[in-house]
Amino acid sequence: MPAVRPNTAVRATRALQQHQSKSTTSARSFSATPRAPASHGPQYDPPTGWLFGVKPGEKYQKEGWETPFFYGFCGSLAVAAIAYGFKPDTSIQTWALEEARRRLEAEGILEDPEKK
Repeated sequence: MPAVRPNTAVRATRALQQHQSKSTTSARSFSATPRAPASHGPQYDPPTGWLFGVKPGEKYQKEGWETPFFYGFCGSLAVAAIAYGFKPDTSIQTWALEEARRRLEAEGILEDPEKK
C-alpha cells in the first residue's frame, strides 16, 4: 500500500490551488474604512544651496527666542553642575564605613580620631 493515497494527494493539490487563487484576487485590509489619501500639499522643498537658508554675504538675523534659549540652557547646565558638585554622599558604602567606624570606636577597638 502506498504511503499517500492518490485521491488524497489530488484533493490536497486542488485545495492549495484554490487557496492561492483566492488570496491573490481578493486582498483584505485590516481596516473597515477605505484608505483616504493624505495630501496636504507638496512635501518636497527644493534645495536652495545655502546653509540654513542664509545667502552668502548676508548677516544672519537671530529670531526672538534664540538668545533666551541659549542663556537659559547654558545657565541651567551650570546650575546643575554646581548642584551636582555639592550633592551629599548617600551611598550605602559610605554609610557602612561610618557605621563600622562608630561601632569599633564604641567597643574600644579603634581610637577616636577627635580625642588626639
